[in-house]
Amino acid sequence: MCGIIGYIGERKAQEVLLRGLTRLEYRGYDSAGVAVIDGDRINMLKRQGKLRILINELSTKPIAGTVGVGHTRWATHGVPNDINAHPHLDCTGKIAVVHNGIIENYLELKKNLIREGHKFVSETDTEIIPHLVEKFYKGNLEKAVTSALKLLKGSYAIAVIHKDEPDKVVGARCDSPLIVGVGKGENFLASDVPAVLDYTKEVIYLENHEVITITKKGVSVKDLSGRAINKKPCPISWDISQAEKCGHQHFMLKEISEQGDVLKKILEERLLKGKVSFEELKIKENDFKRFKKIAIVACGTAYHAGMTGKYMLEEYVKIPCWVDTSSEFRYRDPMVDRDTLTIIVSQSGETADSLAALREAKKRGAKTLGICNVLGSSIARESDGVIYTHAGPEIAVASTKAYTAQLAIFYLLTIYLAALRKSVPAPKVRALVREFKKVPDLMNDLIFEYRSDYNIIAAYAQEFKRYYFEKHNKSYFLYLARNINYPNAMEGALKLKEISYISAEGYPAGEMKHGPIALIDENPWVVCIAVKSKTYDKMLSNIQEIKARGGIIIAIVTEGDREILHNNINYVIEIPKINELFSPLLVVIPLQLLAYYVAREFGYDIDQPRNLAKSVTVE
Repeated sequence: MCGIIGYIGERKAQEVLLRGLTRLEYRGYDSAGVAVIDGDRINMLKRQGKLRILINELSTKPIAGTVGVGHTRWATHGVPNDINAHPHLDCTGKIAVVHNGIIENYLELKKNLIREGHKFVSETDTEIIPHLVEKFYKGNLEKAVTSALKLLKGSYAIAVIHKDEPDKVVGARCDSPLIVGVGKGENFLASDVPAVLDYTKEVIYLENHEVITITKKGVSVKDLSGRAINKKPCPISWDISQAEKCGHQHFMLKEISEQGDVLKKILEERLLKGKVSFEELKIKENDFKRFKKIAIVACGTAYHAGMTGKYMLEEYVKIPCWVDTSSEFRYRDPMVDRDTLTIIVSQSGETADSLAALREAKKRGAKTLGICNVLGSSIARESDGVIYTHAGPEIAVASTKAYTAQLAIFYLLTIYLAALRKSVPAPKVRALVREFKKVPDLMNDLIFEYRSDYNIIAAYAQEFKRYYFEKHNKSYFLYLARNINYPNAMEGALKLKEISYISAEGYPAGEMKHGPIALIDENPWVVCIAVKSKTYDKMLSNIQEIKARGGIIIAIVTEGDREILHNNINYVIEIPKINELFSPLLVVIPLQLLAYYVAREFGYDIDQPRNLAKSVTVE
C-alpha cells in the first residue's frame, strides 16, 4: 500500500521525487523519505508524519543530485517513526532501498544476516533487502538485486540505488504494483501512473518477477533468470488535471461531484445504438450463454457494488449469483468450476486479496472477469476478460466515483447478459436502457442541489455534531434499507466510519427485530432508505418501530412523497423519481455527502483518514 518512486535524468531528483510522492500520498502517509545520489555519497532524509513535514524540511535544506528514490509509507512492520521510515540503507551506506509489500520470511533472513555481521537499526521487514543486496554485490547492482530477490518470500515492489553505480536505478515487483515512466533523457519508476504524469504519458507495466533497470537513455527488463524481456510502452489517455483538486476543498468532494459526468461518459462509450458494447471483453458470447452460476468477489466498497450487482443479475439474467469477500474466498472451499463466471471487482486492480481470489478461481477452472479502473493492472492482465470502469484517477481514500462506476458496469453487464441469454423480452431490455440514460442528468442535478453552501445535508451534519457533544460522544448511526438498496446501507455506514471515525452499521431493515433494535433509544441516528419500491410499505413499518423507541431518523425518500411526511420524520432528504432498479445510483449521493459533511464538521482529514490507504496491496 506504500507509494514508491525512482528517478534518473537531468532534473533535480528531489523535486521529481517529492512531486511524485505528493501524487502517491493516498497510498500511505505515516512517514515519508527520499535518498539521492550526490557525488560520492547517498544523502537521505526521512520523517514520521505527513509528506508536508518532509517537504518543509527539504525546502530549507535541499538535497542535490539527479538520481534517487522516494517513499511514502503505510506501516506494517514497525511503528511509524523516523527510523522505520523508508528508504533503508545497508551497512556501508552505499545502497538505498524503498519497498512496498511484505517480506514473509524476513525474520529468518534477518537472523542469518546478523550471524554474518550485518547490523540492523529498524523494526521493518524491508531492511533485510539492502543488506541482502550488499551481501551479493560484486560490482553489478542488477545481478545483486536479482540474487537477493530469489531469497524473498512474500510481496514486493522495490527501487534500489547504489552510490558506486550512479547511472542506474533497479526495480522489481511481485504482487505489488510497479510501473515505468518512459521519458526523453530520463526515466521513472513508480507505484502508480499519477506519479509520473507531470513528465510522461508513456508507461510500461511490469509483471511479477520482472527486474527493471532504468538509465537516462533507456529501459532494460529481465526475468529472475536474466533473460531479456521486450516490453513496449502504453500511452496514458487521461490528463494530470484529473488527479488534482481543481478548486475543490477536498479530493473526495471533487470525486463525488464528478459522478454524473463519469456515468454519462460510461454510457456514451458503452451504449451504441441501444446495445451494450464491451470492446475490451475477451470472453466469448457462447461462454456467457453456458454459465450456470456467477460468483462476485471483492473487498470494501467494491464488495458493496458486487452485492448490488447480485440483485440485478438474479432478477434480470435469471442466474444464481453469490458475493464473497476476497479475504475469505480462498480460505474456504469455494464451489466454482468451469460453469462459473467469477467476477473480481477492484478499483486499483491491485487489491492483494482480490488478486489471490482471482488466481484461486482460475485454478479451479472458472472463467474470470475483472471489473477495474486502472489500465494494465494485475487483475486486468490476469483475468480471462476485463471491463474497465474509465472513472479516471480516484485520489481520496474513501471511494465514491469508483463505486458508482462499478455499479454502472454491473447495470450494463446485466443488460448485456439479459439480451444475450434472452432472459427478459427485448422490449423490456430497451426500456431499461432508456431509463438508465436518464440517470446521469438526475445525478448531476442531485449533486448540484446538495453541494450548495447552505444545503440540508450540511445542516443535518451540524445538528448531529451538536447532538453528539450534548450526549458526551455517545451517539452513533444505523443505516437501514431493503432489497437492492441494502448494499447502499452498508456503503453509507462504511463511508461514515472511514472518514468520521463514528460507529455506524448497515443492516437489512427486516433484520432490525433480530438484534439491532436493542440499540435503539434516544442515542442512535438512523438513516432509513425509504424510496418508492416494492418494499416501501415494509420500510414505513420499520420507521414506525424506530420512532416508537425514540430513534432520530434521516429518511432518504423519493421526491414528492407526501405519505412519508405524515410519519413525523426528523430529517428528510429527497432524490428524483427513478425506476427502483437504478435508485442505488441516486441514493448513494446523499449517503456520501452526509459522511463528507459530518467529517468536515468534526475537522478531520477527509482525503487521508487515519490508518487507511487507497490501494490495499497487502493481505
